[in-house]
Amino acid sequence: MNEPLAESEAPQARNSALGEDALWHILYSLGRDNAHPDKHKCYWGLVLAVRDRMLEKWASVQRQYYENDDKRLYYLSLEFLPGKFLRENLLSLGLESEAHTFLRKYSFSLDQIMDVECEPGLGNGGLGRLASCYMDSMATLGLPAFGYGIRYSYGLFRQEIRNGRQVEMPDNWLHEGNHWLIPRPHGLYPIRFYGTVHEWQDDDGTLRHDWRGGDIVMAMANDMYVPGYRNGHVNCIRLWEARPHKEFVLSSFNAGDYIGSVQEKIKDENISMVLYPSDDAPEGKTLRLKQQYFFVAATMRDLVRRFKKLNKPWDQLPEKNVVQLNETHPSIAIPELMRILLDEELICWEDSWFICQKLFAYTNHTILPEALETWPVELMERLLPRHMQIIYEINRRFLEDVRLHFRDEPDLPSRVSLISDGPEKVVRMSHLAIVGSFSINGVSALHTQILRDRVFHDFIRIFPDRFNNKTNGITPRRWLRQCNVSLSWLLSEHLGCDWVTDLDQLERIRELADDEEFRHDWEQCRLTNKKRLADHIEKRNGITVNPHSIFDVQAKRFHEYKRQLLNVLHIISLYNHLRKNPEVMMQPRTFIFGGKAAPSYWMAKDIIYLINCVARRINSDPHTRNVLKVIFLANYNISLSQLLVPATDVSEQISTAGYEASGTGNMKFALNGALTIGTRDGANIEIGERVGQDNIYLFGLCEQEVLDMRNRGYDPWELYKNDGELREVLDMINSDEFTPGNPTAFSGIFNSLLSGGDRFMVLADYRAYAETHQRIAHEFGDRELWIRKSILNTAGMGFFSSDRAVREYMDDIWGVKPDV
Repeated sequence: MNEPLAESEAPQARNSALGEDALWHILYSLGRDNAHPDKHKCYWGLVLAVRDRMLEKWASVQRQYYENDDKRLYYLSLEFLPGKFLRENLLSLGLESEAHTFLRKYSFSLDQIMDVECEPGLGNGGLGRLASCYMDSMATLGLPAFGYGIRYSYGLFRQEIRNGRQVEMPDNWLHEGNHWLIPRPHGLYPIRFYGTVHEWQDDDGTLRHDWRGGDIVMAMANDMYVPGYRNGHVNCIRLWEARPHKEFVLSSFNAGDYIGSVQEKIKDENISMVLYPSDDAPEGKTLRLKQQYFFVAATMRDLVRRFKKLNKPWDQLPEKNVVQLNETHPSIAIPELMRILLDEELICWEDSWFICQKLFAYTNHTILPEALETWPVELMERLLPRHMQIIYEINRRFLEDVRLHFRDEPDLPSRVSLISDGPEKVVRMSHLAIVGSFSINGVSALHTQILRDRVFHDFIRIFPDRFNNKTNGITPRRWLRQCNVSLSWLLSEHLGCDWVTDLDQLERIRELADDEEFRHDWEQCRLTNKKRLADHIEKRNGITVNPHSIFDVQAKRFHEYKRQLLNVLHIISLYNHLRKNPEVMMQPRTFIFGGKAAPSYWMAKDIIYLINCVARRINSDPHTRNVLKVIFLANYNISLSQLLVPATDVSEQISTAGYEASGTGNMKFALNGALTIGTRDGANIEIGERVGQDNIYLFGLCEQEVLDMRNRGYDPWELYKNDGELREVLDMINSDEFTPGNPTAFSGIFNSLLSGGDRFMVLADYRAYAETHQRIAHEFGDRELWIRKSILNTAGMGFFSSDRAVREYMDDIWGVKPDV
């Protein structure tokens, strides 16, 4: 592993060396002999020594917030996906050199001890990774900010591939404990579920409400610290853990019923047990709603507690705080705060609603109509009876106003209502978030335009000033400086080190794209990263890959609209071409897949199975395996992504146009010099504008063309009949070609593409996709041209820093000021 960049280190409050403190903690905190520490002792000792330094800075920052009377940001997200902490925190605190010096004494590298750290299972994919990038930028910019979520005991799941199929295993990321988290057991909040609402009149004759009875679960905070980059600023992500209201029922225990005595305890703790429990069954659906309310109720308690310490009038709550809802999962916070203001603080409806509408802002990440979150009214009335009353009243007043201002549109109220019509009435959580927020933003220019034109068109007319765009961004600290050390060295050699916090400085390497020596060094950096990935693949998958081949990577959550299927259909066509024309010279290619399918998403799991069956066939064929390889890397996570991203030549971003809100994987790959093959979807369009249209490979139908083709009546059978190459591929997957003796293994995929109407336009875009890959293979062979394009991709990616995105939120929505 290369040594860290020669950057100035931030001054530390402690006088003792990091290594000395690590040894002290091994003995006195861990109770282990520190004379000859192994890598586990070294890891945990370093964790505690680094944590000490963060806590000192955090305490100072918290005091500063109160002294300066700062406005504070509360960032609510059901997911955070931070990745491993140690290297990130060493980097941000300027402690890399000290850590290397300490570890060298015991013959360890930082890479070796990083193997000890378990990756936190606190998120699923892009949503959680974005939240973590933003928390990094908030700390680096010195914002008074708090992240809030859930401390899941188990992550999404650990993916294993058995006989080609995905198998879900528990992700017990806390099995060895986690010293990055600090539990706060002394300030628990009671969170109520079920119960009844008692109505009464106060002395003024005002109708009041009191939510009583039901079940109580305690919310305990676990704090995780986020240091800014070399600025002495440390923020906190507070993760709520469910604890039982009563540890066990003593009478049941004394009667010999041990199981019964702890049953309530287990039921309560289930709330924070698993990220995204399956909602196929009613119990799972109830648990998901419990999770959402649990974490926002505790968060609102925390916000109110801090505000009351200021002794300010309630109308200043939005002047001193702002709450950003990351998707609709936390939107139940709106009626929860209304309940607190109405029922506990006895503030009138009008003033309470004014406060809420000035406090909350909502980020939408979802275009798919079926993914817009809803909850059955019947479930809400049982689980959260007072909140359902408040939602009804919000809706009544809102629709009354809509009818007043849109008298000529009698259908409009039903379209925008918070409660849907139909046999099963549901609460539309996106509508609740829109009505209760002062700002609603999309996450790419195209996504926001689709929200305006289609998804929330009616609301745009009602609230024209609330909607805006904030294109996503990624942190350059983890996604270039940390994950691509060799390229970081090269950039710092030519630009200095300030690019780490000012990514726009990458523009300056455009002038070096024609410099022969710089191009050579750039290519050597890329080859170093590709060899590192090739070693990992050989060790993990037992397959030797050619580091000089095109590393073509599609690593993301499996979903039909992301179209991993389009990729594998093209791979089969290349395989067919090689078999039929063995004398033809073809550019060697290594296709790499990574990603998980939701446990109940059978079509996505079938696509994973298809990829692995195709890989098994191609990788074992002596006629093709030297030219074509297919790799599936199981259990895709942040650590694996940090290995893949710097080594990728071609980044697959091929979602059906109009379906991907933004994407952030596309940004990570392009920032590290990969060239994108993609549709005109999400942030791909903006990436093309920044890196130059000659340096990105866009293909296929645009969003409007997808709509037009559907409206005209799209028939995939016509493509099947008229494209012989495509027909051969489809016939192969509809036979036992890849699953000997089982010709129906992929009949579901075949039928979805043809008889099912090809909803995600896989076949419609196939020919354009295949032709674009031919162009890629040709240009990859021209090394001077390809490396120049790679350099220009990195040069154009400054805009996609999460620092820029957070500044836009800060200036346009939050109104918070830096505190450094």
